[in-house]
Formats: sequence, C-alpha cells, structure tokens
Amino acid sequence: MVETLEKERIDIYHKRNTCFVGIDMHKDAHCAVVIDCWMNKLGEVNFENRPSRFPAFVEDVRKICGIKEIVFGLEDTRGFGRNLAAYLVGRKFEVKHVNPAYTSAVRLANPIIYKDDSYDAYCVARVLRDMVDTLQDAKHEDIFWTIRQMVKRRDLIVKSNVMNKNQLHSQLAYSYPSYRKFFAMIDSKSALCFWENYPSPEYIWKTTPEEIYQTIKPVHQALKIQRIHEIISMIERDGDTRKDYQPERDFIVRNIVKDIRHNKELIAEIDDELRKLIPLTGYKLHTMPGIDLVTEAQIISEIGDINRFPDSDKLARFMGLAPVQFSSAGKGKDQRCRNGNRALNAIFHFLAIQMVAVSASGKPRHPVFREYFEQKVKEGKNKPQALVCVARRLVRIIYGMMKTKTEYRPYEKTDDKN
Repeated sequence: MVETLEKERIDIYHKRNTCFVGIDMHKDAHCAVVIDCWMNKLGEVNFENRPSRFPAFVEDVRKICGIKEIVFGLEDTRGFGRNLAAYLVGRKFEVKHVNPAYTSAVRLANPIIYKDDSYDAYCVARVLRDMVDTLQDAKHEDIFWTIRQMVKRRDLIVKSNVMNKNQLHSQLAYSYPSYRKFFAMIDSKSALCFWENYPSPEYIWKTTPEEIYQTIKPVHQALKIQRIHEIISMIERDGDTRKDYQPERDFIVRNIVKDIRHNKELIAEIDDELRKLIPLTGYKLHTMPGIDLVTEAQIISEIGDINRFPDSDKLARFMGLAPVQFSSAGKGKDQRCRNGNRALNAIFHFLAIQMVAVSASGKPRHPVFREYFEQKVKEGKNKPQALVCVARRLVRIIYGMMKTKTEYRPYEKTDDKN
C-alpha cells in the first residue's frame, strides 16, 4: 500500500513537471500546441515539414517549456511525420503515437464542435497528457515502412489493371462478340498478343491462319494451329461487326493492351523487390500453406514490428477479430467487432477461406483446419462464425511465427495407443 502511494506521488510530481506537446501533422507544415498537466495552453508553434526547420522548432518548444521535461505526441495518419519522429527520437526525446480515434473523441466531447489545426493539436496534447503511460512509443522501422509503400504501390497498379481489363472487355464486345471463348484469360500473354495484332476482324481477313499462328506462337509455345482455325470459325459465326471510325476503336484496344502489359511488368518488378526485402525482416510466413509472396507482404505491411503486440489477443483486437462486450445493467453479450484494421481483417478472412476449402476431388486442402472448422459447426456455430474461429486460430499461429521468426510446422496427429 505504501509503495503504491509512493508511486502515485512520483507520477503526479512527474506530470506537474512535464509539458505535453501535441502535433497535428500535414504534408507541408505542422502545428504544435504545448500544454501543462492542468491542460492550460502554454504556447503554439507552426513550422514547415522540412528537416532543416526541426532544430528551430525544438528550440521554440524549449523556450515555452523552460526547465520542464517535454513529451511529444504525434497524430501521424498518413506518414507525414516520419522525418520529425526520427529527428526527435534521435535526440532522446520521449515521442508517443496518438491514435486519431482518441483525438476525435476529445473533439466530439466539446459542446460546440469545431475544427482547425490549432484545436486538433490541442486535442492531441490532451490525449497525450491523459494517456501518456499507455500510448505506444513512436517507432518508425524503415524496412516495414518501405514494404508498406511497396504494397500500396502494387495495389494501386493492380486496381489500374482491373479498370484496364474492364475497358478491354467493353471494346472487344463490339468487334468480337465471342471473344471470351478465344482464350482462357483476357490478359494472358497470348491474348494480349492477339488483341494487339488483330484488334478487329478486319485484320483477320487480311492474313492467313498460318501467319496468325506464327505471330502468337512465340508467346504461347503450346499453341496449336487447330486453335487458330477454331477462333476464326467463331469470328465468322459472329457475322459482320464493322462500324464507323473502326481505326480509332482499334487504336483504343491497342492502347489498353500496352497499358496492361506495362502494368504487369511494373508488378513483376515490385514483386522482385519484395522478394529481396521480406527476408530482411526475419519473418518466414511464406512457409505456411496458403500464404504467397503478396499475402506475406500485405500481412507484414499492416502489422509491422510484431513486438508492439504483447500477445496474439492484442493482435486480434487490433484487426477487429476479438469479440466486444455490449452490456448494460448486467445484461448483454459479446458481439462481433466491426472496428479495427479492416485491411488486415480481410486478409485473415480470405486466408481462413483458403484453409477450409475443399478441392475439386473432394479432399480438403488443409485437413487440420477443415476438421477444426467442421468441429465448430457441430458445436452450434454457423459457418461465418466458424470461419472467424479459424481466422482467430490463424492469428495465434502467425503471431507465434512472427514472434519467434520460425518456419511453419504443421500439426500432426499421433496415435496414442498407451
């Protein structure tokens, strides 16, 4: 009891002799507000987001705080504060990451809600003052940040290619009504070669099946001349599809094909860089069935340093996989959480689907996970609930693999005859 009182007295003394600096981060400039333990605003500093301006900013804060200790809180939602955080940590300052949800709650608690940079920074400082002992330290591991940027860049290119393929579908439907039967995929190498060289039937009639075969053969070694004859037969059955301004339409098709091919090359280059970066983290998630290079990169980009989560339960809460208690007057129940990191939640959801999937032959792809899934269904859970249980189990396994940086070791049943 005496030790607890002594600790509380020391904490109160420490807070009274500390200034709390909340910083609202932006691309071009930052706004910092300094408060004391009684939440009185001591000063405000606006400065450009350039490393050359950081020393002057720190000096201005020192002038406001005097001899008191300084704690910085950064609400860095888009990575604009990475340089500042690295500068402050390098100078041995205590720097905390402030979740935007906390500052939003402080802002909404005001009877009259308003918003500007100064007030946002003040809200950050208030959260920092109230939660300084529980907020995470602002750590910016460059390797995790770089992987995240790679993944975001790759996702952007993939989305661009989806739009390109949709446009290609639209254009080909006019010239080749049966185009879906020509190739297995509209963006395969052989398909792209065909669309680029023969964007409309007019080009087909100007050549011969043998010439078409020789054009596509270099990118599709298994191609048979019979397949070319089948495609030409389908084109003939489609009838006359000529329209006005056909050369301009052909230009659009060729332009889309070039864009798709270029994006595929960019994606391949990013994948090569990810293959070099991911081993440097020490994680070996790719050794688990169902996790390829892209999935591994996505998981690492969202989680980052696994040591910031003390256990798998905290990681599950972070991604919204842990149930949330809703109750009042002693009555209530656990309900599904719809908050948390939804991107990471979706990754584990689709990974769980792969783990319980059954192949065309009727054999489970991963018998252990399939058995666990069926067990949960027998216990009375519906299939979506059982799938959440599988995802939660995956969280525990992947957390352990990342924590110990070990490979995946499948569970094997042993027959205990004793």
